[in-house]
Amino acid sequence: MMLDMVHDIQTAYRKLIDSMSRPGTISDLSEEAGKLEHLQGYLPATYIAARMLLDTEVTFKVVSKREKEMAQALSQSTYAKEVELEEADFIFVLSDAEPSELLRALKTAKIGELQDPHNSATIIIETEALSGGTKLLLSGPGIRTTVKAEMQVADEWMAIRAERNVEFPLGLDLIFTDASHGMLALARTTKVMKEEV
Repeated sequence: MMLDMVHDIQTAYRKLIDSMSRPGTISDLSEEAGKLEHLQGYLPATYIAARMLLDTEVTFKVVSKREKEMAQALSQSTYAKEVELEEADFIFVLSDAEPSELLRALKTAKIGELQDPHNSATIIIETEALSGGTKLLLSGPGIRTTVKAEMQVADEWMAIRAERNVEFPLGLDLIFTDASHGMLALARTTKVMKEEV
């Protein structure tokens, strides 16, 4: 069975909205991912995110060792336009990117302007797993007190994200995808701290 570009993408989008509104919630895209043909270079959850977010009206940038090849594949399947990092609406940091490239994307991505805070980037970050890594405490809108999360991503991203999100409503929204077809979203309003052990 093939991925239905209307119904399956709508189902995945509802899962993303659920993860965005309830930070720390990991959405399972296994059902949708199981319908994809073999992908070269993208985690299935990342590719599904690209199909739900990209169209002719938005721009994107891929951060990867195979950037040109991967960007061409996205352009062909979504008709979105590839632009430079600082102009992109959506930035895809693939699992083969160096940790320094993730930090550069976080530092360079647009965070909107006071009159147009929505004109900011969403960064989609591939990680090996959304469990068994750095232990985080999340707080903010959509969370009663705190929620725990884990992810296998180098810790430095948290300080840069906090710095870029300090002047609400400006900031970056992050979506993490993993090899098990999980998706976890961190809206710009979510506070992230490393859990003290």
